[in-house]
Amino acid sequence: MAPLTILYRGPLSSCDYDCAYCPFAKRRDTPTQLREDRAALERFTTWVTDAPDQLSVLFTPWGEGLVRSWYRRAMVTLSHLPHLDRVAIQTNLSCRLTWLTEADLSTLALWVTYHPTQVSRERFVARCRELAEMGVRFSVGIVGLPEHVEEARRLRDALPPEIYLWVNAAEGHVYTDEDAAPWHDLDPLFSYSRHPHHSLGRPCRTGESVISVAGDGTVRRCHFVPQILGNLYDNSFRSALRPRGCPLAVCDCHIGYVHLEPLGLYDVYAGGVLERIPHAPPGGTARTRSVG
Repeated sequence: MAPLTILYRGPLSSCDYDCAYCPFAKRRDTPTQLREDRAALERFTTWVTDAPDQLSVLFTPWGEGLVRSWYRRAMVTLSHLPHLDRVAIQTNLSCRLTWLTEADLSTLALWVTYHPTQVSRERFVARCRELAEMGVRFSVGIVGLPEHVEEARRLRDALPPEIYLWVNAAEGHVYTDEDAAPWHDLDPLFSYSRHPHHSLGRPCRTGESVISVAGDGTVRRCHFVPQILGNLYDNSFRSALRPRGCPLAVCDCHIGYVHLEPLGLYDVYAGGVLERIPHAPPGGTARTRSVG
């Protein structure tokens, strides 16, 4: 079977942070909801363990997953599977890091976001340096809010130079060239996030070699297209996998547009698509194509 990339998002929607731009800030799941999320993730982990496919998995929880023991355990378990090329998760890095000593770090990676209003830069950078010393693959990013430009510069100066710093365009924010310039200086790939991409009818790997999986096993081509392709657990999704164009007018989220074939981002992020690490070293040498 052809390699398959899975973006998994279970019921979890709670977070320990209180970011003003996030609808899930300080949201609390009930004990029942947490049990449901744990059961769903354990079921998914079992499926991945027994799957005949060569797989890559990115966890994209609405909330913060790694403060929950079952996400840490799933990451460790999946990292040791011989048919898993990569397991990664989006995280604010607020969890303890000792669990990583049990993982296969040749397979595991982290997509880490810095939230300046929630954690001191010193504490965050210390954790990043700890990751680097452990040999963990990770990228670090920040939301490109105007008030965070100076903090982002200080973060770049404090991080190990080999760590890629990405910048996400703030949702709903229109950047003039002058506004965008400092973010481009920090992240040479910022233009991909700055401008929504016209995607209607354009070829995209989602629905063919990339799928989105919900906690109940519902399979969609990606998180942003509601059409259901089938279910993971009865294998009904497999007959729906095929090349297809995007049905949406635009795509403006990295975990979506990275799979748009005309953008060529699989070349830019070769070997690091899920953890958002470009193939070329940070500093503007990553190979890019025109965007739009």
